Amino acid sequence: MTSYLLSRTLQTVLTLLVMSVLVFVGVYMVGNPVDLLLSTTATPAERLQVIQSFGLDQPVWEQYWTFLTHALSGDLGNSFVFNQPALTLILQRMPATLELAFVALLMALVIGIPLGVYAGLKPKALVSKSIMTFSILGFSLPTFWIGLVMILVFSVKLGWLPASGRGETVDLFGVPVSFLTLDGLSHLALPAFNLALFKISLIIRLTRAGVMECLQLDFVRFARAKGLSETRIVLVHVLKNTLIPLITVIGLELGSLIAFAVVTETIFAWPGMGKLIIDAISVLDRPVILAYLMITVVMFSIINLAVDILYSIVDPRVRLEGDS
Repeated sequence: MTSYLLSRTLQTVLTLLVMSVLVFVGVYMVGNPVDLLLSTTATPAERLQVIQSFGLDQPVWEQYWTFLTHALSGDLGNSFVFNQPALTLILQRMPATLELAFVALLMALVIGIPLGVYAGLKPKALVSKSIMTFSILGFSLPTFWIGLVMILVFSVKLGWLPASGRGETVDLFGVPVSFLTLDGLSHLALPAFNLALFKISLIIRLTRAGVMECLQLDFVRFARAKGLSETRIVLVHVLKNTLIPLITVIGLELGSLIAFAVVTETIFAWPGMGKLIIDAISVLDRPVILAYLMITVVMFSIINLAVDILYSIVDPRVRLEGDS
């Protein structure tokens, strides 16, 4: 286990290094943030002062080296726009994004697994066919379009749910959360479901395929021959074996929910990291862009490591590299 953890840590460090180089060079080549930050009436002296204060007068390799050396000490630079540490800005927005991602994942599991199990147990039933049609729509319809339709229907026409914002929050261990208040839940419902819709469809199809496969295996037939009830067979034998491959997918999907909540946060004006990165990209705020991507890579790596360890616990046949 120790050698495996060290190997994964080294992989994460190398991934961070490569990502930082690619993003830094890519953002550097796109344009000059000074052109977006200064008005057209700025004098050449003011322009030169801003360029020097940001360190943009240095060669790109020297700018990157400065960023890398500071990053090793936990300093990811100051935002060009907010004049605050980029890491602080990201951490301020992170609770909102994590809350949205975890609630969306919970929705996907609570809705997707039961529907997938039912569709797998009765694949020829009309309800099962309707469930699979719904999953196809969840895959096919664009997230931004679904979000706009939900705002139009549930916020504008019916007036049931708010269309934007996070609502009332309370502190939980010093972290502001909205799911503990009624107003926060009402603000959370639409963006969370919009973010979860694709994942619901994915989990439905994966669960259905796993259930249908397990039903054909010998241990299920043996359990039926022993006279076990159908409920016990489904819950103990079929569902448990179906969840094993789902663990890996769910872990990866959690990472994607965190990283790619940009569209949902923008549509619903959710004050998370996704909306911050969109604002940063629009003005080429390099420190914020780099800090966001570095934190995202770290979260992906931690989630993948946790999934690998959990997979080995659930399935005894799986052994992590380095185990005796």
